[in-house]
Amino acid sequence: MNYTEFDDRNCVARFQKPEENGNIKCILCPHECILKEGQSGLCRARKNIHGTLYSLSYGRPCSIGIDPIEKKPLFHFYPRSKILSLATAGCNFHCLNCQNWQISQTSPQNAHPYIEPIRIVDAALSQNIGSIAFTYTEPTVFYEYMYDIAQLSREKDIKTVMVSNGFINHDPLVELCSLINAANIDLKCFDEATYKKLTGGRLSTVLETLLTLKQQNVWLEITFLLIPEFNDDLEKIKKMCEWLVRNGFDDTPLHISRFSPAYKLSHLPPTPTELLLNAREIAKNSGIRYVYIGNVPHSESENTYCPQCGNLLIERKGFSITKNHIEDGRCPYCNTQIAGSWG
Repeated sequence: MNYTEFDDRNCVARFQKPEENGNIKCILCPHECILKEGQSGLCRARKNIHGTLYSLSYGRPCSIGIDPIEKKPLFHFYPRSKILSLATAGCNFHCLNCQNWQISQTSPQNAHPYIEPIRIVDAALSQNIGSIAFTYTEPTVFYEYMYDIAQLSREKDIKTVMVSNGFINHDPLVELCSLINAANIDLKCFDEATYKKLTGGRLSTVLETLLTLKQQNVWLEITFLLIPEFNDDLEKIKKMCEWLVRNGFDDTPLHISRFSPAYKLSHLPPTPTELLLNAREIAKNSGIRYVYIGNVPHSESENTYCPQCGNLLIERKGFSITKNHIEDGRCPYCNTQIAGSWG
C-alpha cells in the first residue's frame, strides 16, 4: 500500500494543528515541526498528505522480539518476567551514539508488513507474556500505534512499558499515562548545550517528562549512559543526582550504563569502569537508594541491596536473576518496603 493513499482513520496522526496554506503543525513533541504538503517531520514518521498529518508507522513494526524485562532495563518491575518488545522505524532524536541507528534514523516508508494492534496483544497472550514494551527506537513517533496497543492490553490485563528519550509534549504524555504501567527514560546528560549537541533535543523537556510520569503514578526507572568527553563531568553528574533527589526521585532506580562506541561516536573509547564506579558513588551519596551499573558483565553493581540494612535482596548475572529474597515487596531482614512492582 502506498502511504500517500492512506484513508484509514487509525492512520491519521493525533496532536496536529492546521496552519496557513495547507501546512500542518505536529504538536506531539517539542520540535513542533511545521510541514508543507508532502513533507515529513524530523522523526521521518509523520507526514503532511493533502493537508492532513498521517502517522507513517502505524501497524508497521520493524522489530519484534521477546526479552527478559531486565533488558529494558527495568529491575524493580516484575523481575524475572518476559516482555514482548516492538519498535517501528524513526526517532525524534538524532543521537550521535545511537545503537539502533539503522532503524531509528530511517523512515517507516521502507514498508514492513502491516500488523494490527490486536495481533500484538494476542501474540503476548498466546505465549503467556504479561507485558509489552515499546522500545528499540523512540515510541513517541509511533504514538497512535502504541496508544491503541496499550488500550487493548489494559483490557486483557497485560502491562505496557515505554522505553523512551522523554521528548514528548505534556498533553500527549498525560493521555498515554492513563494506559501505560511503567517507563524507562533516558536522561542523556545534565547540560542543555550538550543535550542539543548529542541528541538534538532539550534537557528541560525530559525533566518535565520525568516529573509528569511521577505525578501520574507511572512506575519509572532512569537510564544515564555515561559517555566519555560528553557527559562525564562528575560535578554535573552530582547536580543531576541532587536534582533527582530534590524532586522526589530518591526511590527511582538509576541505571548508569557503560557506553560502547557506536554510530558517529565510534571513535570514542568505552566508558572506564572507574568512572562508572565514581558516578555510582556520587548517586548513592546524593541519596538515590537504588543505583545500578549496566553493560558491565558480571558486575555486582547490578544487584539490589536493601537501602536500610544493606543486605543482598536480588542477585543478577547479566539479565538473569540467581537469587531473589524480596517477600511481599519487603526486605525479609528488616521489613523495609522496597520500591517497585514485584508481582
